[in-house]
Amino acid sequence: MKREMIVLAVIAMALIGMAGAANYMYEKSSVKGVGYRSLEMVISTQSGYEGQKLVEKQTGSGNVILSRIELEAERQPLDMACEWANGYPMDYINFTSEQELEYMPVSYQTGTYDQKWVDKLCVQNYKIGAVLTEMYTHAEHLQKTTEVKTRGYNALTDTPCCNGVLEANINSNVIGVAHIGWISRDPESSSALKGRHAEYGRSVEDLTGVFAIQKFIQLWGNSTCGEISVDWLPCV
Repeated sequence: MKREMIVLAVIAMALIGMAGAANYMYEKSSVKGVGYRSLEMVISTQSGYEGQKLVEKQTGSGNVILSRIELEAERQPLDMACEWANGYPMDYINFTSEQELEYMPVSYQTGTYDQKWVDKLCVQNYKIGAVLTEMYTHAEHLQKTTEVKTRGYNALTDTPCCNGVLEANINSNVIGVAHIGWISRDPESSSALKGRHAEYGRSVEDLTGVFAIQKFIQLWGNSTCGEISVDWLPCV
């Protein structure tokens, strides 16, 4: 009887530990108006250089014609088994931002605000060594829709499952400066590179002026993350 009580106590402690380790975060907002805005969102699903990270910052003055943001994030215990076939992630972040902003100076009794729009987004997936940056500065006009999902799966050595995904769909019109880029690196450091991480891919684009931008970015931990799609009629 005493042994059974000890076993039940251990199981209860394990369940409490798992419940305490799981974090779920959700925010949905809609803002319209005229004035000065300062926004900062910082999300981390694991401590240190692990899991998924997202930082969104926006500042500027003028007309906020439309600003909608939806964020969902969850942290799962590190020892959870991989269940990619059932769509069960270890940890994930889903982020959608729809913005339409116009710059103009505004004055109030508290002071004058004269800052063009700045919108910066950085998403890091440490599980697969992938990072995405979308940034607009000195923007007189910014209209954009950005959808990002990043997730990591606890891939067991004996289970051929996807270990992580970072995907982004960007559609924007900007008068100002735009910077969009991504990097893919080996999550494991290399002794041959003196402790650095091997870089597999990089794409960086900087634009200044009036531009319409459309980008779809897909960074997978391996090809088992989803159906492989290859363009059979590429450009030459």
